Amino acid sequence: MVYLSKPLSALFAYQTMYLLLVMLLAMLLQSCSQSGPVLINTEHQSVNRNERVRLLVLHYTAINWERSLKALTQPGATAVSAHYLIPESFDPTYPADKQLQVYQLVPETQRAWHAGASRWEDRSALNDQSIGIELVNLGWCHQRTVPFAEPGNNELCLTPDFDPAQLQLLTKLLKDILARNPEISPTRVVAHSDIAPSRKQDPGPRFPWQWLANQGIGAWYDNQTLLKYWQGIKAIPDARMVQRALQRYGYGIGVTGEWDAQSRDVLLAFQRHFVPNRVSGELDAETVAVLWALLEKYFPDSLSGPESLALTLE
Repeated sequence: MVYLSKPLSALFAYQTMYLLLVMLLAMLLQSCSQSGPVLINTEHQSVNRNERVRLLVLHYTAINWERSLKALTQPGATAVSAHYLIPESFDPTYPADKQLQVYQLVPETQRAWHAGASRWEDRSALNDQSIGIELVNLGWCHQRTVPFAEPGNNELCLTPDFDPAQLQLLTKLLKDILARNPEISPTRVVAHSDIAPSRKQDPGPRFPWQWLANQGIGAWYDNQTLLKYWQGIKAIPDARMVQRALQRYGYGIGVTGEWDAQSRDVLLAFQRHFVPNRVSGELDAETVAVLWALLEKYFPDSLSGPESLALTLE
């Protein structure tokens, strides 16, 4: 016969107490794990990704430093902003005791409201994917309400030259941004008018895109390739061909086969950027040669294959 050292009721009570303590401890541990920091393991990284920022968009403010800073930082009816603002050295509203410098208004990790309704390549609503830089400059462009019959006389742009000191700051800033954002290829350094051609004209035809390209920033054509197309073009391509070429470069243009209002707006933007001596919205041999020289340099694949954009040259 086995004799128990303690009554069964006492053992049962001890077991019950033990189970209750274990359950209480488990609940406490669960509570701590929920309120404490989440443990995240990063040892397995996917290669199926790219950078958020794909575009650099350049603007001018069309107003002085003081008004620009207020418009881009304070609440108002327009509610606009930019990641960076660069003043002019000779602006009388800029503090005389301050060295000319770049002002960051929105962190690059956040969305600035600078692009508006916009499109480039296969993307739209580009605030999410771009860095916006505003340059203080009093330029503006206007379209005639009643257009002249002759092409090339319907836009008036009064854009002062950009401040050399301002451009030096811009160059340093752009090189820094490009070094950190490899997704921004040369054809993705664009004007506000490139991504919103029916609404915007900035930074206008006086902005020195070729000078910027000589600093290693943005796109520009090679002179020998331009000459090859300019001398060899037999005829101006039809509207559909030009629309396809502009679309391949990046512009948000529909291929309608008609030289319509959207086509003229896009061509005006293209000419402001690459043919500033011919901002007419009309096709001519120089504009066509520039466009195809750019395609050959940056999108050579577009000039071969079943959907080839290649031109027949003399």
